Amino acid sequence: MFGRRKIAAATLVMAFATSLSRVAGLVRDVVVARLFGAGFVTDAFFMAFTIPNLLRRFFGEGSLTAAFVPTFSEVFHRRGEEEAQRLANRCITLLLLVMLLVVSVGVVCSPWIVQGIGYGFGEVAGKLRLTDQLNRVMFPYIGLVSILALLTGILNVRGHFFLPSLSPLFLNLSMILSALTLGTLFDQPIFALAIGVLLGGVVQLLLQVPVLFRYRIRLRLDFSFRHDENLHRVMTLMLPGIAGVAIYQINVIVTRLLASFLPEGSVSYLYYGQRLFEFPQGIFIVSLAQAALPLMSQQVAEDDIDGMRQSLRFALSLITIFTLPAIVGLMLCATPIYSLFFLGGEFDQAALQNTAMALICYAPGLLFVGYSRIAAQTFYALKDTRTPVWVSLWTLLVNLVLGLVLMQSFQHLGLAVALTLASFFNACLLLWLLRGRVGSLLSNSLWRPLLKVVPACLLMAAVVHSILATTDWQQGSDIWLRGSVLFAAVAAGVIVFVAACLLLRVDEFGRGLQLLKNRKAASKS
Repeated sequence: MFGRRKIAAATLVMAFATSLSRVAGLVRDVVVARLFGAGFVTDAFFMAFTIPNLLRRFFGEGSLTAAFVPTFSEVFHRRGEEEAQRLANRCITLLLLVMLLVVSVGVVCSPWIVQGIGYGFGEVAGKLRLTDQLNRVMFPYIGLVSILALLTGILNVRGHFFLPSLSPLFLNLSMILSALTLGTLFDQPIFALAIGVLLGGVVQLLLQVPVLFRYRIRLRLDFSFRHDENLHRVMTLMLPGIAGVAIYQINVIVTRLLASFLPEGSVSYLYYGQRLFEFPQGIFIVSLAQAALPLMSQQVAEDDIDGMRQSLRFALSLITIFTLPAIVGLMLCATPIYSLFFLGGEFDQAALQNTAMALICYAPGLLFVGYSRIAAQTFYALKDTRTPVWVSLWTLLVNLVLGLVLMQSFQHLGLAVALTLASFFNACLLLWLLRGRVGSLLSNSLWRPLLKVVPACLLMAAVVHSILATTDWQQGSDIWLRGSVLFAAVAAGVIVFVAACLLLRVDEFGRGLQLLKNRKAASKS
């Protein structure tokens, strides 16, 4: 029980910190949109920022943390603090050497890297050159954030979660402040945003230092890592994670590469649309997937396949219940949200329309991303890390083919639809393959809540649409009026959906709320 309470408390802490970071990220995107719009300079910035984000996932947040934490935790709890300290020293030494090489190669080879991912920019004078310059400025961020990921893993094992989880907030704040204050120092003000990324990486790293001292963690260089078995285990565990992340990030690069051949602003429209799409994804899907994995892993260890199947069905039901209204909300509120927060300054009516339509095309994919995430976690619980990688590879090919076909007629919207259809393919293939491992997933427990939630969503949609229709969102009218109408629509939609679920007796909805209450109670006790 103590372990469960500890996990619940840590989950709530990270959820709170993540929510703050997400809100700051939305503010950052609003600032960028209003200052720089959606066009030449933002296309160049978002394309350049793709590369640090790509390698950050390779070496940092995802694969490194997932590989390092289990090994470091085992060494710390079984062999003591001194042996764990030695492993941490060797890991950070090797990571520093690798990052020094990666950053050096990245800066030197930047022109060729940029041309490879943004080839279509060559048709616009100066666009590739600006992308290259921004990439060179931001490339060292890869090293900073990779070291941060290692420090985060160390602190998480020692029981400290809040400050590491809050670190993305400071990146967003740094970018916001830099964009607002440093723009006049450059001939091209967008460089202030790139400087903000670099400063944000430094601030994120420095903030961990006092916490490290509090836990008496003194990291030093240790080059005697050649024959360290624990370090070899970390590197071996990283390989499947890097492969999976690589395919996902290549998918993102493919989409932006194709968008570089489209009219100016297309990369920016897709970026702004995807950012808002990721908001509910981070709150609902990631949290549920992280909560499901430990339980299903335990059931597999106990050879309770039937129990795991029930957990899987319940997780899929929750995904359905909580993402369907989110999809409807995103589609209905796309234009109002961008009108309220983004419209103004350099972000004009055309940008508003194109970005809102991109979000509408992305939104249905939220359900399939949720199914895919839960299915992948189930494979991990079964100790199968290869199948999700192979499925991701096929999904990449589907996205590429569909993108090439659909962009011909629908331009950037075709790329958004292609990604949604690729997500549908990914979810269907994973669930079909999973059926061969755990048996049939389709049952009354899965279909019954779906049949009840759809009417609740339709009722919610009717109420939200009627409220939003009272305002012309294409015009930059009174911001307080638009804000009040949007707030009223969202609040009414939530109330109507919750009431409908309770009246229709959607059991999984009630159980989901009860789980949330239990977590809050556990965190207080």
